[in-house]
Amino acid sequence: MNATDRTPADLLSSALAADPGRPLVTFYDDATGERVELSVATFANWVAKTANLLQDELSAEPGDRVALLLPAHWQTAVWLLACASVGVVADMAGDPAAADVVVSGPDAESLAAARACSGPRIALALRPLGGRFPEPPEGFADYAVEVPGQGDRFAPYAPVDPEEPALIVAGRGFSGAEVVERARAEATGLGLTGPGARILSGLPYDTWEGLNAGLYGPLATGGSVVLCRNLDRLATDALDQRIETERVTATAR
Repeated sequence: MNATDRTPADLLSSALAADPGRPLVTFYDDATGERVELSVATFANWVAKTANLLQDELSAEPGDRVALLLPAHWQTAVWLLACASVGVVADMAGDPAAADVVVSGPDAESLAAARACSGPRIALALRPLGGRFPEPPEGFADYAVEVPGQGDRFAPYAPVDPEEPALIVAGRGFSGAEVVERARAEATGLGLTGPGARILSGLPYDTWEGLNAGLYGPLATGGSVVLCRNLDRLATDALDQRIETERVTATAR
């Protein structure tokens, strides 16, 4: 992280320059037993490919709105940073009918809601290792099919303005600069005391608190996150073991 970073994409660029090999997001799904660990470099590569998909294939432009009908998941974190890289507004659980692009998870309710979007529709299977749908939902492009062929480096066609809208969550809008500033200001309260801090978050991504603990706070402080989906299915002793094994220094549940 650098004092000059003004957008979430800037934070990721600084993390990549400082230590590309360190873990950034470790994801658990306690309903399936999945565990995925992404280094800064691997995460940044997914972000670059997704940003290229947004900009080149989906024709998204700064100021466009992308409705993200997705749970707390490592691929959701990728989409949030890809939106920040292009300069589009990431609207968590936003109204698909008001969005230029919609990105849905695999559950029937989200897919049904996403069909209200008149623009491009992307569906994520959220399978282990970023796997494809056995058969893509009708009317949707399969993210896992579309993203691998995208470029490994990304450059926006127009510079991203830190003061422009970047995020909507729980009805509250944030500019890119506000995301960075608030993440930094609230870091100590989360127990993110600086580089090397590691927070375990079981919070959903439908509130600022969940997004900050599960992505922005660790990114803004040089830390990392152990992001847990379906954490309520994990026994207390197993959670204690995970905290020890993953060298967790703070929790948000």
